[in-house]
Amino acid sequence: PVDWGAVAGRWPSWRLRLSAGPIAWQEAAALVPVSAAGLLDGASQVGDVVLRRADGFITYHLATAVDELTLGIGTVVRGEDLWSSTAAQVAVMRELGAPPPSYAHVPLWREESTGQRLSKRSGAEGLEGLRARGLDAAGVVGLLAASAALVPPGSRLSAAELLQHLATRATAAQERTS
Repeated sequence: PVDWGAVAGRWPSWRLRLSAGPIAWQEAAALVPVSAAGLLDGASQVGDVVLRRADGFITYHLATAVDELTLGIGTVVRGEDLWSSTAAQVAVMRELGAPPPSYAHVPLWREESTGQRLSKRSGAEGLEGLRARGLDAAGVVGLLAASAALVPPGSRLSAAELLQHLATRATAAQERTS
């Protein structure tokens, strides 16, 4: 039975049961393997999507899906670590009768020696640490862009120059496929 409140002193979690079959979305950037780009099986690879936890809080998947739809977001750019979460959010959007945005999952910046992703939670080096190593703005932009294989290692460029470089690269890629 549908029950939003506590049952025997405990809140039930709410789940969206997914059937077998593909959950597909448009991957706007070819930064994930093509065989994996935007396609997971609902039942076997995603499983039931929790919409409300037992403590009564709405989950990330439901909140994100509703937020993106409400705001009319057309393209979501986020880290590759969230690629698998996309299927759950797309499934929620499908149940709400709305088409999902396109997604671009980009590589994460990782610690050079261990390969672990950088995060404040783990005390990773931030901008202050990069400055302490002698990097200025052009060096930081170059380091970030090189870590995503967008420019050669050691590049120094402004954000505007990186944008121009990427636009030129995209135009060249379009011309090759035309």
